[in-house]
Amino acid sequence: MDNHPPMKLRRRRRAFLWGVLMILTVSVALPTAVTWVAAQDAEHANPRAEFWRAVRQGAAGFSTVRGPQANVLIDSRGEDWRLLRNGPVAGFGAVAMGSMVVLLLLYSILHGRVRIEGGRSGRTIPRWSLFNRTLHWYTAILFIVLAITGLSLLYGRAVLIPWLGLDAFAAYAAFAKLVHNYLGPAFAIGVVLILVLWLRFNLPEKTDWQWIKAGGGLLGRGRHPHCGFMNPGEKIFTYGSMLVLGIVVVATGFVLDFPNVPQPRATYQLSQLLHDAAALLWITIMLGHIYLGLWGVEGALEGMVSGEVDENWARQHHDLWYEQVKQGTATQEAIRGPQGGGAGTPEPGRPSTV
Repeated sequence: MDNHPPMKLRRRRRAFLWGVLMILTVSVALPTAVTWVAAQDAEHANPRAEFWRAVRQGAAGFSTVRGPQANVLIDSRGEDWRLLRNGPVAGFGAVAMGSMVVLLLLYSILHGRVRIEGGRSGRTIPRWSLFNRTLHWYTAILFIVLAITGLSLLYGRAVLIPWLGLDAFAAYAAFAKLVHNYLGPAFAIGVVLILVLWLRFNLPEKTDWQWIKAGGGLLGRGRHPHCGFMNPGEKIFTYGSMLVLGIVVVATGFVLDFPNVPQPRATYQLSQLLHDAAALLWITIMLGHIYLGLWGVEGALEGMVSGEVDENWARQHHDLWYEQVKQGTATQEAIRGPQGGGAGTPEPGRPSTV
């Protein structure tokens, strides 16, 4: 019997081996050849290609315009800024605000509104002066307008353009930008005044930690923790969110509001990112503040509308301050503000009758 493979089979094996060898040779030779050609072309590079390569790398040229970035045609860091702003920053804001809304809805469904224990007494105590109420609503209204215009500019491309269309959104965006830019400095005045004039209301007290451990009485049905004129939640909101986030938002807002002031472009980009991130976090915290003030706690809004609160509300939520008022030991500032309560405002310790 013939042990040698047929001639046709030997030819196939030989062709297969040659094919594999040729593939390996081309795999090695092709990249080598391309690299060699590129190296040769580099010695005689297209001047236009070199020009745009230098532009993308931020090389300085010459311009008759004056300023820190006058001679830089394209700053590639702008793309990084855009990706950060429209990606992580905008995404973080959407998740934070959405989560707060869900938590507030769940709390409202499971716990309900915090009612005044024993119902309304029909007797009121002066709490906020007209000056302080005006300052509060001045700052609050500007905050809401700035939040709406700022959010619409940040999320407008994804949310408003499909609804309004390109032309209508362009017109609105131009208007919103002007409103946002011009009202920003006016809002900064309100923030600074609150931080300065309300400092005496927000000083730490010995009972603050007990109030915090009890969750402010919002998480249970037991006795409300002891509290003075301002509870720690209000103090944290004022001198946590407003002092830290407010200063960041205001400071970066001024940088963005005055682009003609000579600044490196990187300063504007960083200011924009910080401004958006801090504002989104501030809006998230403010959602909780608005919920508790408008609906979550019965009787809370009245102090900032009429300036007076029901006695039973004061006894329940600010019992230490209530006792000071009844005993006549509460200071004028803690009751009526820096300019007094105005005509018709009851004296400390003498609740008015509704």
